[in-house]
Amino acid sequence: MAIDGVHAADEGAHLRWYIVSDTLRGGGIGNRLIHEAIDFCRKCGYRRVYLWTFEGLNAARHLYEKNGFNLVDQRRGAQWGKEVNEQRFLLSLR
Repeated sequence: MAIDGVHAADEGAHLRWYIVSDTLRGGGIGNRLIHEAIDFCRKCGYRRVYLWTFEGLNAARHLYEKNGFNLVDQRRGAQWGKEVNEQRFLLSLR
């Protein structure tokens, strides 16, 4: 996982490469990681955090929404190696 704060003042901090190994899924590591990321962003004073993913990753979407992220944008795109419905999730840290 990485947090890109280059455009944080305008767009929010960008949560990137949020990937958990298949062997570790279901044990709470994803939830701990997202809490650490959100806490870090709060400590840095970021007002928003966003991430891009794609439709069909239901467990990931559940995790994002459970932690306060909302789906704010969708569009067709091919940056994932095939055409998919890309989704942007946003968390407000006020």
